[in-house]
Amino acid sequence: MKKVLTFLKKEMMLTLALAAAIVSLFITPPTKELITAIDWRTLGILLMMLCVLEGFKKENVLGPVVRLASGIHSMVGLSLFVIFGVFFTSMFVTNDVSLIIFVPLTILLFRQGGKEKYILPVISMENIAAIRGSLLMPFGSPQNLFLYGQAKVSVGRFMLHMLPLCASSAVLLIIFVLVLYRKNPKEEAGCGSAGDSVPKKLNRQGIVYLCLFVLVLAVIVTRTSLWPYAVAIVLLGVFLNDRTIFRRVDYVLILTFLCFFVFSSSIAANAGIAEALKRWVAGREYWWAIGLSQLISNVPASIVLYPFSENFAGLIYGADTAGLVSLIGSLASVINYRIYVREYPGQGLKFVKVFTLVSWAFFVIVVIPGYLLSKWNFF
Repeated sequence: MKKVLTFLKKEMMLTLALAAAIVSLFITPPTKELITAIDWRTLGILLMMLCVLEGFKKENVLGPVVRLASGIHSMVGLSLFVIFGVFFTSMFVTNDVSLIIFVPLTILLFRQGGKEKYILPVISMENIAAIRGSLLMPFGSPQNLFLYGQAKVSVGRFMLHMLPLCASSAVLLIIFVLVLYRKNPKEEAGCGSAGDSVPKKLNRQGIVYLCLFVLVLAVIVTRTSLWPYAVAIVLLGVFLNDRTIFRRVDYVLILTFLCFFVFSSSIAANAGIAEALKRWVAGREYWWAIGLSQLISNVPASIVLYPFSENFAGLIYGADTAGLVSLIGSLASVINYRIYVREYPGQGLKFVKVFTLVSWAFFVIVVIPGYLLSKWNFF
């Protein structure tokens, strides 16, 4: 029991998610329908991606990116490279995946150059980049995938409505980077040797992980119902390639996602809560999406609120802004937190302080313009 309590104290995000899930099961007792309502597809994709990316790290599949970044000599240039690497890749591989790729790379490069004091503010900006870059595309985030599927609008119209938020966020991120290095804009990065130890050619294992990664991306982009077969193929591929990878996977993160999904499904299935939401949400979708996301994160909040919403733009803009308020606001932020505390055990509170400061500075600037833009009819 002592070991369990120590573990739960260490994994505060999981503890919170688990507590929420347990409480929700008293609100709506578990049923077959409740189990099927859980977003197993997202959990399956997360498992595949975590397995593949652990293989990436072990076999240095991201070596070309490391070598490219190592050639950048200024901290301003290097920070913009990793932040906008997240910003643009999140549009196509989802925000959580882009963080899984670039946050460990950022920690590696900044450590190599002796610039660890900048790691927290930069990965906090990477978190913003993941949230605001991914909003442009229907498949940039789980909530966009869900809401895009419900709205049945064209990809072009969807992107047109999201473009102002995305473009303005890119400009703001550049300003934030310049402010961070305002005392010494020409500060040297000093990580030129980071790519020296990286092999220039992929070995057989690396090629296998790269092929599995392409399969995972195909599942995300096509939204195929055959995703369970893809999960089986990826797990089998990893097992045959290097079964020790399974010991490296962050299963705590998967369990945290599962607990949040249990909570959201239980809340949505309660008739009394559903009736109250129907009265309260309509016309206030933007603020409800931001607020509820701080309790259950933006993906479950989007699922819960959609049936009771009249303003689609308000709902999706609010859901895509919610991750700037707190860690719980977006599960992508939880991933960022998990990556950092695995590298720096016991530094979770420090992460939360810096993350909150940077994110709130951004949130205060964009929240009102986002609300005004939410009056623009999607249909």
